[in-house]
Amino acid sequence: MALLEGDEMLTGILSEEHLCGFDQLPALVAKHAARAGMGDARVFVPDLRRQLLREVTGQGLDAGAGGEAYEVDSTLPGRAFASSRPLPGGDGEQPRRWWMPILGGTERLGVLRVDLAQGVELERAGVLASLVGLLLMSKRPHSDSYARLVRTEAMNVAAEMQWNLMPPLCFANHAVAIVAAMEPAYAIGGDAFDYAVAGHQVHLAVYDAMGHNSRAGLTANLAVAACRNQRRQGIDLVATGEKVEEVLVEHFGHSTYVTAVLANLDFTTGALFWINRGHPAPVLIRGGRWTTTLVCPPAHPLGTELEVPATLCREQLEPGDRILLDTDGVTEARDRCGREFGLNGLTDFMIRHHADGLPFPETLRRLMHAIVDHHAGQRADDATVLCLEWLGPSRNTELRPQRNVIASNADPPP
Repeated sequence: MALLEGDEMLTGILSEEHLCGFDQLPALVAKHAARAGMGDARVFVPDLRRQLLREVTGQGLDAGAGGEAYEVDSTLPGRAFASSRPLPGGDGEQPRRWWMPILGGTERLGVLRVDLAQGVELERAGVLASLVGLLLMSKRPHSDSYARLVRTEAMNVAAEMQWNLMPPLCFANHAVAIVAAMEPAYAIGGDAFDYAVAGHQVHLAVYDAMGHNSRAGLTANLAVAACRNQRRQGIDLVATGEKVEEVLVEHFGHSTYVTAVLANLDFTTGALFWINRGHPAPVLIRGGRWTTTLVCPPAHPLGTELEVPATLCREQLEPGDRILLDTDGVTEARDRCGREFGLNGLTDFMIRHHADGLPFPETLRRLMHAIVDHHAGQRADDATVLCLEWLGPSRNTELRPQRNVIASNADPPP
């Protein structure tokens, strides 16, 4: 049986992508998309702060040279990115132009622009966007062109370490959705977050190392690595914290320290366990409107060896509950009059935007912008948020997109 037209597009891209780097991606996609009736296909990716969409031009070291760019908050392509929904963007010349969100799993990787020929269904553009997402995820880790393209200003050494350490900013399966955000994107010091899934367990952690320089970045990196090392051996949370402290003291003595929350969630039951090592307490948002801090006797910060024992605490989650882990740079951000953003500001923002029906990642994107704006556009301290939503127990493992996780039910408000 002869291959269908769509199959030819997919097999053509897949047969050539093995020897294709990030710089060759635009030409590869455009060539095979055109053969499948999708003209002028172009790929756009967001900058680190998710404020600007920049075209992937394939120009190597001049990664953005000659390409188009669109503001996320004020353009049609930006709205397609923010809402994770396909949007028509045609005019008299190109009435069948579409902007397609590009997702890697549930991480928002960018948007794809295509002009559909008569008879070509929108579904075909969705298939192409999905394939482009897979290609972006496989090509970007070893591409300096990608790293240059997504930066709009110079990055310090500590931030260079942290962005290469962190897992993706978004993950979801049938039971949980996880989203994270960090500022200042180009000058992170000692903040870090981590998460991982194994079986029916989700591990979560947020760290805040003393200081705001490359030494703080090294300290946070070491803490994350030590924690991962213990976690992957099946060590419990309390013992993991003790081992992380042992590693920090071995390398730095008592000259620095890290505060942290380490947590595990059993997503088949909703049982959340955590320890607090001198860090701000986790926040629980229930029913999209009720909030509380999860109080747990804090042990001393990691690296101080003050002999305050860690307590393993437990909370039973309900379907739809959200857990926020943040660093003090979020709540302590001050405006020109000295007023803090505060815990109430954080929870009120999350509740209000949940009610607006925004996708989960979009809510956190806007939260970080609100924190920076509150601080008059500057950050004096790192600000990190790691947010988990437990979608509830499932009778099967089918991946079922949920409201506010991947795409919204309505366009985001202007």
